[in-house]
Parts: sequence; C-alpha cells; structure tokens
Amino acid sequence: MPQLNPDPWLLVLSSTWLTYIIILQPKILSYLFTNTPNKNNKITNTNPWTWPWT
Repeated sequence: MPQLNPDPWLLVLSSTWLTYIIILQPKILSYLFTNTPNKNNKITNTNPWTWPWT
C-alpha cells in the first residue's frame, strides 16, 4: 500500500514544521499588539430597556 510509505512526505512535513518553529514563530511572536485591553475596572450603571409593548 503506497499510503503507508512515509518516504515522499515525511521529509517535507518535518522540514515545514522545523521552519515554522525555528524561523517563523519567533518573528510572529515578536509583534506588539496595538489593541491592548482596557484596564479600567469602573462598573457602569446601565438602565434596562423598556419595551413599548409591555
């Protein structure tokens, strides 16, 4: 069964993952996110919505 022969795709798979882990991952993780979460912990008082048909 040719599907069980790992010769043609194992090298490609392993080289792709090694490239991702060694080269691309540090580059991607080095970016700074511009959308920082707001640290404001104020609780806002909201009024409930009044439906006109009730």
